Amino acid sequence: MIPSECEDFALQAASERRQKLALRWLQLGVLALALAGLFALLLVLSRVPGSEAFFIWIDFFKTALVIHVDQSVLIWFLAMSALVWCLTSPDENRLRIVESVAYLSALSGALGIAVSAFLGDGAPLMNNYVPVLQRPGFFLMLGLFGIGITLQALIRLGNFRPRQWLGNRPDIPGLASWTVSLAIVISLLALLIAWFQMPDEVEGQAYYEYLFWGAGHSLQFAYTQLVILAWILLARASGVTLPGSSRWYAWILMIGVVPVLFTPVIYMVHETVSLESRSAFTDLMKYGGGLAVIPAGFLILSGLIRADRSNSEYKPLRAALWMSLLLFFSGGALALFISGLNTMIPAHYHGSIVGVTLALMGLGYLLLPKLGYPLPKGRMVELQPWIYGIGQLLHISGLAASGMMGIQRKTAGTAQGLESVWAKASMGVMGIGGLLAVIGGILFVWIMLRAFLRGR
Repeated sequence: MIPSECEDFALQAASERRQKLALRWLQLGVLALALAGLFALLLVLSRVPGSEAFFIWIDFFKTALVIHVDQSVLIWFLAMSALVWCLTSPDENRLRIVESVAYLSALSGALGIAVSAFLGDGAPLMNNYVPVLQRPGFFLMLGLFGIGITLQALIRLGNFRPRQWLGNRPDIPGLASWTVSLAIVISLLALLIAWFQMPDEVEGQAYYEYLFWGAGHSLQFAYTQLVILAWILLARASGVTLPGSSRWYAWILMIGVVPVLFTPVIYMVHETVSLESRSAFTDLMKYGGGLAVIPAGFLILSGLIRADRSNSEYKPLRAALWMSLLLFFSGGALALFISGLNTMIPAHYHGSIVGVTLALMGLGYLLLPKLGYPLPKGRMVELQPWIYGIGQLLHISGLAASGMMGIQRKTAGTAQGLESVWAKASMGVMGIGGLLAVIGGILFVWIMLRAFLRGR
């Protein structure tokens, strides 16, 4: 049982049908992480000094990177968003078929994206946010997944209930999940606008860079709102008394989603393919991205520092919360040192992205009892967030040190230019940390699969 003081913040399905639908989305998210972990293992091995003797095809590294990023960020995060939407929406019979179609479409797309790495011809393109394989099968599967998420997001967006959010005891999960759906729908709108505005002469990597630039920046606001909700739920469930009232957090969430409303305005003022458009979205994230997450993070951290030791039953939740906060804000701090196209960039976003991932892992543990499964227990469950988190800290430390020495991002083997002992040592730390993080990821997937196989 979750402590009674957490009930105001708890996610609870409106019906058994919605509980089952939420469970399917959670299982899809775990599947995406499993696939991402498989490709991450190949990725990390391909960057360890001396690996060029085994990984001689540069396209292998890039193809693995495309699938890893799409599964571990896009599909995992959006599947967990859909899980939250299902738990915060009322049960409506008229939408049952639509929701079933949404899930099946997303599931087919997620599986198809992984399979497309081994089928068809077409080079990988390492554009930001949603890297792609230039293969018809990949784009078909990406479209299928997008259709599924769009349908589920629109259903949640249609359940607009401001009265529940503005009272003395606002529905924090409901508000947070609605703001996530709003940011994601605006991101999809940005993608469509960019597609319609794209000049015919733009092609190759530049085409997809501009196509996903605005949509990718908008998605970051959705992920930020999602991680704030996960932090709040993990803190309350593990016995942390949060400073302030629930109205504070409601206002933080509402303020946090305001910047994303400027996304269509940027496209109205600037052409998609322009330096001004790119700079505007960068500034939107730079100045608006921290409006909600910084105050929320400090409030939660202050409560966490003052909290008593968590009961053993909730240690994994507390560990996931600690490591998530540490990694997320470490990634944000590393952004201040970015200069040029070196490995400081992946050090920055790996920190922040993995901070979100750890929070969602903890949320997965927390929600299992809400979906009919027991809360995972045992030494392996307690250690998993620490193994994954410490591994990622080593990983981003190695990348950051390498970036300071000018090692370029998105390279592998001899192309990295590891000439000095320190450069080799830093990438070695990166490799060790990456392998440790993969082990932590495998443990999470195993713990969740074990829970699913044991039955409700």
